[in-house]
Amino acid sequence: MKQLERLKRIKALAETGLVYAEDEYNRERYEELKEIALELISDVADRPLPVLKDFYMPVIDYPTPKVDVRGLVLNEKNQVLMAKESIDGKWTIPGGWAEVGFPPSSCVTKEIEEETGLDTKVLRLLAVYDKQSHPHPPQPFYIYKLCFLCKLIGGELNHGFDMQDAAFFDIDNLPELSKDRILESQLKQLHTMAVNNLKDVYFD
Repeated sequence: MKQLERLKRIKALAETGLVYAEDEYNRERYEELKEIALELISDVADRPLPVLKDFYMPVIDYPTPKVDVRGLVLNEKNQVLMAKESIDGKWTIPGGWAEVGFPPSSCVTKEIEEETGLDTKVLRLLAVYDKQSHPHPPQPFYIYKLCFLCKLIGGELNHGFDMQDAAFFDIDNLPELSKDRILESQLKQLHTMAVNNLKDVYFD
């Protein structure tokens, strides 16, 4: 949605202005611009304004995108490991927000273990998706999605406390996907890259 992306850009510009403003006169105007942008984002994304304000930390440095990490895990039949989200009751490949203090590879294997009970090892990066460049549902945050190919090395399949289920699925018989987290086009692209051992990393 172009309108939402433009509003997020306006918010980022206001935050950049707050970082570099040298006098109170300009700070007041950047604060007002940021507040207006948040109100409009709340309307367009249908998210309560207090929730957005709680989510966005005070900006003390140049604003950057959030990072989501996801792991593609295949079994011996090339079926895809998936977890069922408690939030919307739909399915996704395991993953979540990257955590400060941990490299992306550690973040994704931790998420896989927590959501499915399986131990994995990262083999390589498959793709970096800019969510605004793909038809995800509109949301107020600007996000890069890092998708890794992971190898199953142990554990026992068992969904985590914050998931409803975990299972392997054929790529041509996928369950209903949580489109905020993964799209069918992305999942099939990742699967093709892994099965055919394509070495190029997709980006954007």
